[in-house]
Amino acid sequence: MIGRQWWWLALASLPGCYSTNNVTAPGSSLAPPTNLTYTLEPSGDPTSPAGLLLAWDYISDPNLSAWNVYSRGSTTDSYVLRGTTTSNTFHDNGIPHLQYYVTAVDINGFESGPSNTITIDERLALAAPQTLTTTSLNGAIALTWSDNPFQSQPQRFQAYRVYSADYDLDQNLCGASWALEGTTVAPEFVAGALVNGIPRCFGISAVSIEGYESLWSPVRNDTPRPDARNVVLYARQVQDGTSGFRFWNDVNNDGQVQAGELGVVMSGSSPNVDFTVLQSGGGLVLAPVRAGTGVVVYGSGPVDDLTSIDVAPNVTYSTTPVTANPGWGYVFEMNGGDGFLRYGGVRVTHVGQTFLIMDWSYQTDPGDPELVARAHP
Repeated sequence: MIGRQWWWLALASLPGCYSTNNVTAPGSSLAPPTNLTYTLEPSGDPTSPAGLLLAWDYISDPNLSAWNVYSRGSTTDSYVLRGTTTSNTFHDNGIPHLQYYVTAVDINGFESGPSNTITIDERLALAAPQTLTTTSLNGAIALTWSDNPFQSQPQRFQAYRVYSADYDLDQNLCGASWALEGTTVAPEFVAGALVNGIPRCFGISAVSIEGYESLWSPVRNDTPRPDARNVVLYARQVQDGTSGFRFWNDVNNDGQVQAGELGVVMSGSSPNVDFTVLQSGGGLVLAPVRAGTGVVVYGSGPVDDLTSIDVAPNVTYSTTPVTANPGWGYVFEMNGGDGFLRYGGVRVTHVGQTFLIMDWSYQTDPGDPELVARAHP
């Protein structure tokens, strides 16, 4: 990890990360401020935080006028006045100094003794995520990465930050301007509202509870594309609006398949979806919803591809939810509303904590159990 002087210079000579002083200075009627803490503001560059927020215990003493904040850039420097505030917080913009303490100032201008001293130590940063994988979606990219920062120090983990930038396919280079896509506590994220056919680069960092940002995961590029595969469905408890799926939503009730009626992602709480995704027993399940809809697991194990689900089984379909397992296939039997049954196939490609990714197929021919394209004479 790249070091900066304000973080690590002469840290080896420090007895600890903070010190305390409970002595009131001569002439002051105020006790030293207590419980000085700090939080760094991540910037995307682990060596250059965007700023620092200090906070300490508030007191309601009528003799209190303000607080003074002192800092120094290294243990060999003298402390200098960084600022004065009437709030029990202080924001220091830009790269912070190495050490800080606070004093209380009474109405006569006398200062108390110093608070505990806090030291900004980059060695508290979490490890970088070791891996990053991506999946192309329709107008989006699904990201998953190793959870080693949380697993190594769960008590100090705060969140992951997801960054993206333009990608030049011809030059095989990521752009210089990176943007924050979002944050998450799970080792997975869907970057949405992307333009199909436009590639982007992605990188992940881990942030500790103090605000230290790790180095980044490996950087990957991917391109969203339209496809009947790689559909993302969230668990209904997490994001209801995109937790339900309807193979064919015949909005005109004319029995004719129109553009936009196939493979519709909908609210999982709607009674009109064929099935919804639910969190259950530590995993995710596919739960039939619409009246006349049932499901069966296809085969007894993973299938190689969506095309492996070739014919809907001639069995009794159940309304009981089935566990979503990566690589496994599922077949849904549905009431077409015209006296004929319809069949749809699903192959789950990824199961996370909050969402899954699946491929799907649907037979529009009433009552036909064939779920792959066939050549007809």
